Amino acid sequence: MSSPQRPAYTEPTTSYWQEILPAPSNQPSPDTPRQYSWPAILPDGRQFSLPIRPLHTNPKEAVASLFINHASFQVVDELSAILFRLLDEFLGKDRPEMVIGLPTAGLCIAVEVAKGFGHSRSVPLGFSRKFWYDEALSTELSSVTSPLGSKRVYLDPNLLPLIKGKKVILIDDTVSSGKTMKAVWDLLESEQVGCDVVACGVFMKQSERWREVLGEVRSTKLVGVFDSPLLKAVDGGWVIRR
Repeated sequence: MSSPQRPAYTEPTTSYWQEILPAPSNQPSPDTPRQYSWPAILPDGRQFSLPIRPLHTNPKEAVASLFINHASFQVVDELSAILFRLLDEFLGKDRPEMVIGLPTAGLCIAVEVAKGFGHSRSVPLGFSRKFWYDEALSTELSSVTSPLGSKRVYLDPNLLPLIKGKKVILIDDTVSSGKTMKAVWDLLESEQVGCDVVACGVFMKQSERWREVLGEVRSTKLVGVFDSPLLKAVDGGWVIRR
């Protein structure tokens, strides 16, 4: 059986997200078309490659994707350490009482950030509804990289006492449209849960679309490790979609 034809200028992701490289001596112009990957540039100038993936809704538009569950332990550890330092600097003396992870990629990051703050645990949200769950402690989500539509995320009622009325940090791997982040943020600050979300941490800030969805106040609380633009197809590859 033949393999499905890959979109133009995409390749297998097996070797991606495995190492962080030193800052290059010469960085290509952002207007130079790239064929297969886009650089994620870290605060210290180091970088690693993100594979470019066309959107299912429009193959002439693409994103540079981050699948942190496919990354090497070294990359996860390095990015988590950077994110913790950025959050620590952002919060100053305003210490979080709990770190909350979004499924699935945000869960492992939340654990590492919580360790950085000296916590003994984090609070995971989940997609699987257990029979004792309460729909009032859930919200509907949608994602730019998930073509099958919406799903619900749940807070286990047994974990509610750990976060109700507490200062918390919300953690995910990426913010893109901002719809997922807003839905969970709304849930956490609802009357049922009653959290004070003092910061939100992500590895990748994908474009700037999330700012309008989150609003001015919440956008100022979002801390990310690196930026990634939306892309469009041109002759010879992909360039930033402005």
